[in-house]
Amino acid sequence: MGVPKGKTSKANKRMRRATQKISAPSLSECPQCHAFKSPHHVCPECGYYKGKEVVSKAE
Repeated sequence: MGVPKGKTSKANKRMRRATQKISAPSLSECPQCHAFKSPHHVCPECGYYKGKEVVSKAE
């Protein structure tokens, strides 16, 4: 079983963990109602996806 020879310094440990940060979710604008939505998902405001109504929203 592999065992590290020496102590990992704080700098090396932090450099390794620097890429694990959480990024903000990407948002795109809905072409129908211009609200922000997740890409490749149905718009939660109007219910459209790729120009077609998928979920009917009763107003």
